[in-house]
Amino acid sequence: MAQGPEREESTHNAGSHASLSVRWVQGFPKQNVHFVNDSTICYPSGNFIIFLDIETKQKTILQCMNGIVGVLATNIPYEVVAFSDRKLRPVIYIYSFPALTRRTKLKGNVLLDYILLSFSYCGTYLASYSSLPEFELALWNWELGVILCKKSQPGVDVSQMTFNPMNWHQLCLSSPSSVTVWTVERSNQEHYLKAKSVKLPMEDGSFFNEKDVVFPDSLPKDPIYGPILPLSAIAGLVDKEAETFRPKDDLYTLLHPTMHCWTPTSDLYIGCEEGHLLVITGENLNATVLDKIDEKPLMEGERNIISPVTIVYQKVEEPVEHLMFSPNYKMLLIQTDKGSIYIYTFGEEPTLDKVLEASDGKFQAIDLITPGNKYCMTVTYSGEVCIWCIDDVACVSKIYLNTPTTVLACSPASLSAAVGAVDGSVHFIDILDAESPQAVHRAFPSEYAVQHLLYDQRGMYLLVGTSEGYIFVINATPSSLFEILGYVEVGKDILQISTVSLLETDIMEVMVLSPLPETGRSRLEIFTLPIILPQVSATFVDERGRMRDEFIHKFLYEIEHSLSSAVLNFQSNKVYGFCSEVPYICSYLLPEKEHSGICILKPYQKVQSRLYGPGALSLSAHGLWLITRAKCGTETFVRCRSHSHQGHGIQSVRISMDGQNVLVNGKDDGTLVCLRWRRFGGNLASEILEYFQQLLTSLGNTIQEENNYLRIRQSNSTTLESGSEHAISETMSLNIDSSQEELVQADNMKQIPWIQQKSQEAIKKEIKLFSNKRRELKRGIKALAKMVLNMMKENETIDNIAKLDQEEFGLDLEELERLQNQSEEELAKIKKDVEMHNLAKRYLAELIKEECWHSMAVKGRALKCFHIPYVVENFPMKERTEEELKEVNRVLQQKKIETECFKLRKEILEAQSPITMVKKHHEEEEEEEEEEDMAVRDTSLPNYMLGSLCTDFGVHASLLSSQLELHSREEKINQIILLKDIIYKVKTVFNNEFDTAFKHKEFEIARVKERNVRIQEIILDLELDEQVWQPEFDDCEKPERTLVVENSEVTAQKHVPPWQKAKTEFIANRTMEQFLLSQANETRRRALMDMMGGVLEVKKEDILRMVIPQPAFMAKPDAVWTEEERKQFKDYEKKVKELNEEREKYRKSLEAELKKLQNSIQESTQNFDEYLKRLFERRVKAEMVVNQEELKINNLLFSLLLDEEISSRETFLNNYITRKREEKSQTLEAIRKSREDLDAYKEHYDNLLAEDKVLDRSFKKEFSEIPGHQVDILYKLFKRRPRIHKPKTHSDATSIVPFGERPGSGKLNKDAFAQLMKAMDELDNIHNMPEGLDPLVWNHFCVTRRMKVENEQKVKQKAAGLMEMMAFLRRRVEEDEKMQREIEKVSHEFNLLQEEKVKFHLNLTIQILLKQGQVELENFQLLLEYSDAILINKNIIEDLNSVIRTQGQKKVASMTESKDIHKGIFQIEWEHKKMEMEMEDLNQKAWDIQMLFFSRERQKFLNEPNYETLISIQIGIMEQTIAVLDKTHKKNVENCKKLLKKLGKFSNKKDVANYTLSCNIREELVAVSERKDICNAMGSILTCEKIAKERYENMMQLQKLTNISKEQAEQILVLQAEVERLRMKTFPALVPL
Repeated sequence: MAQGPEREESTHNAGSHASLSVRWVQGFPKQNVHFVNDSTICYPSGNFIIFLDIETKQKTILQCMNGIVGVLATNIPYEVVAFSDRKLRPVIYIYSFPALTRRTKLKGNVLLDYILLSFSYCGTYLASYSSLPEFELALWNWELGVILCKKSQPGVDVSQMTFNPMNWHQLCLSSPSSVTVWTVERSNQEHYLKAKSVKLPMEDGSFFNEKDVVFPDSLPKDPIYGPILPLSAIAGLVDKEAETFRPKDDLYTLLHPTMHCWTPTSDLYIGCEEGHLLVITGENLNATVLDKIDEKPLMEGERNIISPVTIVYQKVEEPVEHLMFSPNYKMLLIQTDKGSIYIYTFGEEPTLDKVLEASDGKFQAIDLITPGNKYCMTVTYSGEVCIWCIDDVACVSKIYLNTPTTVLACSPASLSAAVGAVDGSVHFIDILDAESPQAVHRAFPSEYAVQHLLYDQRGMYLLVGTSEGYIFVINATPSSLFEILGYVEVGKDILQISTVSLLETDIMEVMVLSPLPETGRSRLEIFTLPIILPQVSATFVDERGRMRDEFIHKFLYEIEHSLSSAVLNFQSNKVYGFCSEVPYICSYLLPEKEHSGICILKPYQKVQSRLYGPGALSLSAHGLWLITRAKCGTETFVRCRSHSHQGHGIQSVRISMDGQNVLVNGKDDGTLVCLRWRRFGGNLASEILEYFQQLLTSLGNTIQEENNYLRIRQSNSTTLESGSEHAISETMSLNIDSSQEELVQADNMKQIPWIQQKSQEAIKKEIKLFSNKRRELKRGIKALAKMVLNMMKENETIDNIAKLDQEEFGLDLEELERLQNQSEEELAKIKKDVEMHNLAKRYLAELIKEECWHSMAVKGRALKCFHIPYVVENFPMKERTEEELKEVNRVLQQKKIETECFKLRKEILEAQSPITMVKKHHEEEEEEEEEEDMAVRDTSLPNYMLGSLCTDFGVHASLLSSQLELHSREEKINQIILLKDIIYKVKTVFNNEFDTAFKHKEFEIARVKERNVRIQEIILDLELDEQVWQPEFDDCEKPERTLVVENSEVTAQKHVPPWQKAKTEFIANRTMEQFLLSQANETRRRALMDMMGGVLEVKKEDILRMVIPQPAFMAKPDAVWTEEERKQFKDYEKKVKELNEEREKYRKSLEAELKKLQNSIQESTQNFDEYLKRLFERRVKAEMVVNQEELKINNLLFSLLLDEEISSRETFLNNYITRKREEKSQTLEAIRKSREDLDAYKEHYDNLLAEDKVLDRSFKKEFSEIPGHQVDILYKLFKRRPRIHKPKTHSDATSIVPFGERPGSGKLNKDAFAQLMKAMDELDNIHNMPEGLDPLVWNHFCVTRRMKVENEQKVKQKAAGLMEMMAFLRRRVEEDEKMQREIEKVSHEFNLLQEEKVKFHLNLTIQILLKQGQVELENFQLLLEYSDAILINKNIIEDLNSVIRTQGQKKVASMTESKDIHKGIFQIEWEHKKMEMEMEDLNQKAWDIQMLFFSRERQKFLNEPNYETLISIQIGIMEQTIAVLDKTHKKNVENCKKLLKKLGKFSNKKDVANYTLSCNIREELVAVSERKDICNAMGSILTCEKIAKERYENMMQLQKLTNISKEQAEQILVLQAEVERLRMKTFPALVPL
């Protein structure tokens, strides 16, 4: 069944030559299915290509040599198959069918993968398209194995590629975003690819009128702001992307093509994702959207071509993914999304046959049904279980579990299987009858997904491994109803379970492998299960179903590195592990002695594996074969690569009990491969067959008993099914409510996992056991509850302060602790959230503060008037950066240099002019004065030229360039920098004025506060009800106050800790005690208060409060007063009158003073308001200046931007012209080459044509020896040509096949020529020879005629090639002309752009200040065109007139002055001679003074009054110095003598030591000589290298020192020269007489 090449790789044991080969392959198509001929289809599956005969359903496979099959294509006329592999630098293979022999191998330069292959319908052409990074379209001649031409499209993904069936020169490539038609042009043996894209409509089916954005036809003109350029120039694009650039607003969603097909008229039908169907004409590639129409009734004689497809859609239940007609168009192949294949046959009675029924997804797990030589099982994720026949891979039966499944296992002791599900259930299937399997039982151990299912070797137990680390032990016999015996708890994420259950033992050993990711190790857990476990399961497990460790003898082992798989050998003394990080298989010896805790296992033996990636291990049935599997294949003692790493390798491997069949399942490729043995015998076969026989003998009775049980169960189920109808009719009368309750209860019981059921049963037992205790506890709880309720009622009546929360009445300490912990966690979470929220707010506040406050060198603030609603704000300013200051300094320095250079050039030009040479001295002075005046005037240019009022703020604008001279980019940038500097200076000037005003306001507020103190005193003295006006700064005036939170702003009560309250109270009490104590001791103060009211002198302010006490007798009536009392009363009245007068005087003075103070405050504040009003006007003017300068900056920036756009457009046009010229040069080269080829081809054609004519003319000469009538007969026969009978096709076939015979097919040409030669053989027959002709002459005639016919065929072929080459040349010439027109068009565009650029550079935008109210227009007719106007200010004319008058007056004054000057010339000459004589006398005196010599001793003698005393003092000092030196010298001599003695002793010691060292040196010399000999023998080369390295380092150091010495010598010379210069500088100057 498996044919074709198969790569067999095997490693041989001693005396064993066994190898594995592919028996069959089962897979379903993931790509489109292809026809090879009328009755055979093919599709790739994994590493294989499966050929399926539609009629016989027979399969043939072809294996790819290098892994998984990539893309596939077929050529029906030649019956060949092409496919690619998926390796690095893939290769395309061409195989013939049905021989499956390789015809050729195509190897290109593709790096990663081919994504599309397509054969042409005629000829030997193959098109291929690669993925990234090349995205290369290549055209191959697959017979010759060469690439004819290729083209790369970076970044373009293609989904479909087809040749035009009627014209192989056309090739269509479609992707979800574009459709491109490629044309293959041929000239003799050269091939070229030309692409043309199809313009697709928008999503709604309409077409977008796309404009040319590169060379637009018309753009609006703007005479003010310059030229308007295309969007690509505005975007700054200059390369190829500018040709396809579209703004975001101009992008519209187009239709998304999904598929396409060709028509016999070379048109294209394109189906789109949005549901539209497009028709594209083959000539001009115009797209048309087809409209949907309703079905109309058919007339007589009409055929409904769509009806078969409609019927197909009605019958096929699955979604259809691909449709394809057979080569004879009698069948329609239908492929569904799952991979099923249907064939719809056309005819009088159309039929729909299912050729291949695909499974519902890829195979999740596989296994062999015991004994493994007849059937196998597969399961998919959706729960589809299939049984396959091993002989012919036919699907015997299917069963649907309708639940997601994960694993599958077949019992070795019965015809049953187990399937693990994602929901944690295990389904048991009866496979006694392979054609009708049944699900007999469903176990629900736990709610966790089942990851592992494993039967032991004898089929006693089924081990179920879950994701949470539970291993459930289930009785595997159907007679026990698959009872769950218990579970063992192991580590999570179980990697593998391995069992050892030998025939001669009564136990089963289980090993579980699990990872330890936190330590990078692996854990092994080994435990044993006895055979009698079903009988003693109650003692082995606890109440909750967990098996006791002491009964199952559980041991723990750890391995120091991580394993991906591990198995236990049948002797239970060794473990084989596959390392997950390195490709090694290690064996580990298990200790014989029992241990407690964890035992560390170390590798006993290592074997390097040829597999890569994490692998898995498994043992054969007899335990002597170790099987490894990984991404790259399977490896035992033989090797067979059935799957590749591109499909992520192998998922599972199963070997039958007799070892004859090996079943392999791919992980991602969805392929099931059955392997068989070749040359299998000897010890390998005998060992496993012997074990197989023993196992069957041992398990024979068990298998028979369990199968009988299953058979009886099937018969019972059949009987129940037959009587189900009667049972249903009887149960209809039952109560509906009760039945529903029972169903609900049953469903609830089913949904509870076994492990939870065990837990519930254990809880029930505990409740029953401790029922009395529970009653007592309930009574106690009720009493406590009653007490707590009373306490809660009492709690409701007390105050809120003493009231407790509801949670505090809970008696459950754990619950209270939990609630408290929960509240603390919530509180901590809330605190954390609040802290993070506050932190975010603080961070945002810091950012805002840093950006708007700290980074400001001048903070923004405002000033308000006292009485007027005026507010003046300053300019907030940031400190200029160092870069900005450097730019400003650079521009200022550059402007200064330019100014100086301009002055120098002007002076040079004036000096060279002939007019200035005749000017007189006084005229030059006048001109210099005029230049100075002009310079001063330039520094104060009028505002209308500057375009702003910046000079009003004292900012000099002399360095600004004139607005009429800003032509270059550098000048504009410098101007912008200077304008920004002016803005900064203007703001700085105003801010300084603002600061002055702010200080003024501070002073005024302080003065008002000072006066308000006195006003408050006066108001209190006068007892007036008036409010004192107290001005304050607002927050806008002092914004820094908003950043500081005052205590008065905090409305919430401040939280004070108790200790702080106690401290505050203590301090207050202590202070009060000290105050009272001090008050008790102040007798002087109390006496002053009692006697004089607390003051020593009455102040003037106290007059208003002063009261004269009435005499005591005034309480008596007037009549009883005495004379003395009356005198006292008069004195009292006099004093009262005087006091009132004083009070009135003082009150008036206070009122006058109050009015004066209030007036002074009003006046000062009003003066400040007037000042601030003027500052406000100044602020308005400053803002106007800033806006004017910013307007100029914006105009300059706009001009710079427009300049960049023009430059971008210019660069793009240059690049575009360059590309077009390169293309034109290529086109010219192609024209030249094609003309040369055409001339050579035409010459060859002319030679063939001449030879044909020569053969025709020389016919009679060659046969001149025979009679003339025979020559005429032969000439007629010579001109005669055989008629080739074309095979008549039936009318039905002609009407069915739309494309008919392919025109221009190379194969048809060869067939026609072969038929012609065959017909020529019939004409050359001896029976057609004329009578009386010599046979030799006839033979010569036949040879000559055959040569003539062959020559005619060659001439026809050459003529067709000549026409093709001429057409190719014509197309190239047309392309060259088109390219020339495009170049001329771009050149014209470039010239226009240059003109616009010149106009833009000359037509500058200037800013002029106009005085308001100077010009009034009556009719409001404004003109915007001033092309012939000159802008002149009237002040210029007035200034010019004033200059002319001033110059006239100066000329008259200069003439008068020159007349007076001539009079004083003689007097000046006499004085000049006198001064010359005096100068000579003074020079002589100076020379005498200079020549006078005075030494230092003479100067000292003259300057020092006591010269002799000074000399004697110096002599005494020198004598004392000499005495001290003699004494010091003697001490030094004594010290040297002592030192010599010590050195002598030390030298003696050194002599002794040297003698000892000399003795040791002899021994060392011997050792050194030995080591030298060794070094010379072993390391001479290294020594030489070391010496050379040392010499090199010495040379480099010497050279470095030499350079340093040279540099120092040069420095010394320089220093000597400097010393010489300084020395000469100190010498006296000798001026010659």
